[in-house]
This record gives sequence, C-alpha cells and structure tokens, in this order.
Amino acid sequence: MIVMYLLIGILTTILGALPLGASNIAVINTTLRQNAKKAFKIAITAGMAEVMLSYYALHYNITVRNFFNDHSWVQLLMALLLLAVGVYLFLKKQSEKPKKKKIIQSKYITGFFLGIVNPPVLIYWVIAFGFLNKNDIMLSLQSSLSVLFLFFSGVYIGKLLTLYSYSRFSLLIKSRIQNISNIINKITGVLLIIIAFVQAMKLYVA
Repeated sequence: MIVMYLLIGILTTILGALPLGASNIAVINTTLRQNAKKAFKIAITAGMAEVMLSYYALHYNITVRNFFNDHSWVQLLMALLLLAVGVYLFLKKQSEKPKKKKIIQSKYITGFFLGIVNPPVLIYWVIAFGFLNKNDIMLSLQSSLSVLFLFFSGVYIGKLLTLYSYSRFSLLIKSRIQNISNIINKITGVLLIIIAFVQAMKLYVA
C-alpha cells in the first residue's frame, strides 16, 4: 500500500501541471525553436522546483494559504508580468538576420526559475494537500521517510512526464508545419496572455 503514495504524487502533479504554465510554454518553445534534448533540460530542473514548492506547501500549509489570501497583489503582479511578456512576444517582429548568441543561456536555470517563481503552483499544492487529507490520505512532515520519499519522487516523475508529453506533442506539430519559427512568438504570446487573464480572473472570482 505504501507504493500508493508514489502514484498519488504522480497523478496529483500531472493534474496540476497539465494546464499551460510558464515551464510548459518554455518546453514547447524550446522544442520548436531548438530541439527536444534542450527542452528536457528545462523539464529536469522544473521538476526539482515542483518538488521544492510541494514540500514548502506541505510544511507551511496554513501559513502559505493565509499569505496568499491576505496578499492577493502577489498573484496580480505575476499575472501582469505574464501579460507584459505575452504582449511583447506577440508584437515582436521576426528579425530577418539571425542574431549571434552572445551568452549561452542555461536551460537548467530557465527551468528552475520558471518552476520556482510560480505562486499559482504553490497555491495548487496547498489546496491539493488539503483535499488529500480530507480524503484520509494523510501527508505531513511527520509521515515516515519512505512515504515522503515515494510521494516526492512521484511529484518529480509526474512533472517530467507532463513536460515530456508537451515536448513530444510539439515535435509532432513541428514535423507537420513548415516555417514554424515565424509564428512561435505569436503563439507563445497568446498563451501567456491567456494565462495572465485566467490568473487575474481567479482573483476576482475567489
């Protein structure tokens, strides 16, 4: 029965990671612009960030919940940042001459940063742990090490599987559409704008 916590970790993470977020879009964008191997580097560290956020939410469940209830401006700020980046990418014109890369950007850093600076994911885990505990799936830092290890392993695996699936889907699109690079910015921009509006709407509905 203890293996159940591994499956719970995987399924809970997949449910939270399926909606388009910053790391999902980064994986899609990197797969289309470069390759799946570099996109997987983003997934590796995004998974680590997911584990850290879920651990923090488990440790400070009530504190985190109260903080976001009392400081809704944090979520609004994130929504505005996503909106600004989305509008910029949508309006950005494709340069005729490819620019030389001055600095090799680390995909590992990108994945971790996008994964860790993500208040909606933290809120999701607070809600998820509350739901699990109400359904007699008790999880806390006082749980056995084997239970915690299996659960957080499931969290990492679930995040990797979700982002890998997005990458594979992106490859399918890339193989069927020619000159995809010309529309990547607009697609990414629209997705970010949608995410920003969804996050803003959640603040008003809540």
